[in-house]
Amino acid sequence: MIKPIPLNKLVQSPRNVRRHADAAADAELKASIAAHGLLQNLIVRPAAKGKFEVEAGERRRRAMLALAEDKVLRRDHAVTCLVLEQVAEAAVETSLAENFHRLAMNPADEAQAFASLVEGGASSEDVARRFGLTVRFVEGRLRLARLAPVVFDALASGEITLDMAKAFGATSDQEVQARVFEQISSAYYAPNPDSIRRMVLSGTVRGSDPRARLVGRDAYVAAGGRIERELFDDDDSESWADVALLESLAQARMEERAAAFAAEQGLAWVKPTLDPYASHDLVEGLVRLPAEPAPLTEAELARLDELDASYDEHAAILEDEESAEEAVAAAEAAIEAIERECQDIRNRPPVLAPELKAEAGMLLTLSRDGTPVLQPVFYGERQVEAGAENEGIEIVPGDAGDGRRRSALSKRLVDELAMQRRDILALHIASDPGLALDLMVFTLADSDTLDWRSRSATTIRGGIPAGPIVGFEAKDAPASAAFAELKSGLDETWRAGEDVAARFDRFRALPEEARAAWLGFVVARALEASLNMAGERRIAFQDHLGQQIGIDTARWWRPTAANYFDRVSKQVILDALADVGGKELSSRFASVKKTDLAMSAERIFAGTYITEPEVRERALAWVPEVMRFASTAENEPEAVPTLDDAEEAASDGSSGAHEVPRELAA
Repeated sequence: MIKPIPLNKLVQSPRNVRRHADAAADAELKASIAAHGLLQNLIVRPAAKGKFEVEAGERRRRAMLALAEDKVLRRDHAVTCLVLEQVAEAAVETSLAENFHRLAMNPADEAQAFASLVEGGASSEDVARRFGLTVRFVEGRLRLARLAPVVFDALASGEITLDMAKAFGATSDQEVQARVFEQISSAYYAPNPDSIRRMVLSGTVRGSDPRARLVGRDAYVAAGGRIERELFDDDDSESWADVALLESLAQARMEERAAAFAAEQGLAWVKPTLDPYASHDLVEGLVRLPAEPAPLTEAELARLDELDASYDEHAAILEDEESAEEAVAAAEAAIEAIERECQDIRNRPPVLAPELKAEAGMLLTLSRDGTPVLQPVFYGERQVEAGAENEGIEIVPGDAGDGRRRSALSKRLVDELAMQRRDILALHIASDPGLALDLMVFTLADSDTLDWRSRSATTIRGGIPAGPIVGFEAKDAPASAAFAELKSGLDETWRAGEDVAARFDRFRALPEEARAAWLGFVVARALEASLNMAGERRIAFQDHLGQQIGIDTARWWRPTAANYFDRVSKQVILDALADVGGKELSSRFASVKKTDLAMSAERIFAGTYITEPEVRERALAWVPEVMRFASTAENEPEAVPTLDDAEEAASDGSSGAHEVPRELAA
């Protein structure tokens, strides 16, 4: 029976299956009811004291209550309801059916509907306000309505995705849209939004384009490509008119190179792209495989020794104040070449375990100079049974016995159900911070033991940075030794679990202190290498962390001949001596040879050299500026303190500029 019921007589049903809200969707519903009224009846069931419990339509009831609070509706506003006399179980089924069997509108339908409203005189702001949407969303749908008819029809029928339709909308020229759509429809490769966007925006392509460099002028012309050339154009500035043809030729060339690379590397596959980077779409469904840098060969180690010796020879020329300008310039160029060659030798390509190689693959990108480049990362590809996407996937319950019942579900349904079950699990984990913290720490700690063939349960990743130098370990540094000792003290008994579930259960059974120690370790080992200096090695946030903690770098790192003084020029050492002892100490060692000077500096900064007590104290607190955790303000040049300055500071009870680590003084 359908009857009007006052709004204040409607109450929430304890059997309503909807338990969670979506603020944005609720705002849209509220705006819709305010603009158009209630378009769908509520389903209610009589309750005590003249009330009616809403079995289906709770969101609409709450939207009307919000409108009543805003004085848009009266509190006793008459609401049309379908009143059912049914048992509780049937009411729950009604609520479930009403909430479950809904289908979102096709973007093309939305675009057409919004366009009709605008044609009737409404503005984008009016439509957005009436439906509780953002103006940007409405304008986006209106752009879809202005697509070329053939493109719009393809969106409506599901032939192209919403992202592809948006890519066509990058230009307002419907002729260009239709021409590109016709070209990609006959292409033998599957287009993506990025390639469509390039094609609709590029009426022509310069001869310097990476795709043009890859294909080559002769091959393009032989395939029927047209080139438009002005009087003063050269090979780089000339215009290639047939962009779709060029894309097709470039894609074919990249696929040829990908097949060749796969054969050369012994890989299962190499996936090409015309972009200079690996996009999200390209790596979707792939699992990153563990790979270690290739070890240095004996010949390479010997070459590094030769380069180190050559570096010292040229550095001596730079340190000699009597060196001629030509010799200094040549030495600087030689040192630059030596550093570049050392870097090339130490940048080792990753090596994959032989047993993984037959199933592994890599990504091939197109550099800006038109050269195909293999990305130095190995991936594994999850296999999907043939025909599963279209014909359905056979589902067997995990706890079924011999007489288990089998059923086939479509790929789309499987994906939808998986996402909904994920949200159920996510809600419960989000409601339990302790479990969430354990899950995060365990996932990061277990990342080095996880079998790549089994899909990871989360997207949490915490890879260990390799550092700019492969294989380098500062074993004699106090901090490095202490961190290694910390790692050895972690409770790793949980690793004995046979699989990830067993390992997680064992991890959660550890005492709280043991789990907390793992938290600190997995976060700490993910830190990148940085210095307090300009350039790519600078990470300002790490300086902020060091400042906030109040780290005394001098306690954990001391300069020695091996780790610092042998590696810098003589003038740098003399400047460091001046920092702690003024010009008097620096001039005392000015005539000493570089090798002897480095050893003497090591003793001074270790506090074992006989010198004035105040100089020894400053030397023990000194570290190079690049090793300090300094604020931005501390990057400004400072006056170098002299011995007299330090004595004066000590006499009035204040500290010298280098008496304590600068980050604590700040």
